[in-house]
Amino acid sequence: MSNPTSLSRAVAKWLKSLTLAAVATSALGVAHAASDKPLKLGTTAAFVPVLEVAAAEAAKQGVKVELVEFSDWKTPNVTLAHGDIDANYFQHIPFLTNANKEGGFDLKAVAPGVINNVGLYSKKYKSLAELPVGAKVAIAGDAVNGARGLQLLEKAGLIKLKPGTGYQTTVADIVENPKKLDIIELEAVQLARTLDDVDLAQGMPHYLRLAGTIDPASALIFDGQEQKIYAIQFVTRPQGQDDERLRTFIKVYQTSPVVRAALDQTQGKLYSPGWEN
Repeated sequence: MSNPTSLSRAVAKWLKSLTLAAVATSALGVAHAASDKPLKLGTTAAFVPVLEVAAAEAAKQGVKVELVEFSDWKTPNVTLAHGDIDANYFQHIPFLTNANKEGGFDLKAVAPGVINNVGLYSKKYKSLAELPVGAKVAIAGDAVNGARGLQLLEKAGLIKLKPGTGYQTTVADIVENPKKLDIIELEAVQLARTLDDVDLAQGMPHYLRLAGTIDPASALIFDGQEQKIYAIQFVTRPQGQDDERLRTFIKVYQTSPVVRAALDQTQGKLYSPGWEN
């Protein structure tokens, strides 16, 4: 006859093995369910058309993508930090760095997208030389894109900035303003609609195209495509950096000929691929 104690131990061992197997099966089920969930990607209106094309291409590889469109540049990071979306695509590294600092976030750039040109536009003047003394000039009001606008004004020869301030420069760093420009800081997404009210405005071609206020290619000066630091980034939380859905989508965005054709169609020559620079 079997020893009762040995039998109890054997039963207990069998029950433990059964429990572990059930837990493992359950975990696999949860992982599979998670992989079936759509990747929620936050963005803004200017990027939607091409991202929709990329989403359609990713779907052919089994990755579902749900685009979540925001109308401002603060909510996408807040929403991502709270875990309501999986990633976002609308900002460059300087903007992200500033957002992390101000919001107390720990968001990470995963991979670059496009570098969009930024220019100075005017409906009233055909050249920078025609700008009068005291001209009203609109630039982005956020710390980072405002710095880019100021750097562009310096490139145009309209102002001189304190050396070494880079993408952290502010209006306080203007050391020379010979035309006494009246520099007005506005929300960046509103700049495209200010051209009737100012003499010169910083403009982002993708937003100008949406607003239809002026030909995006008609800038009096562009800042160039060589500034890789301003490449738009795919951004996520630390735990999302290895998300295979996101990695697959990024690869599609960067390598698909269909996506590249969509970029060329919507942006013409006013962008460059940040991942190729």
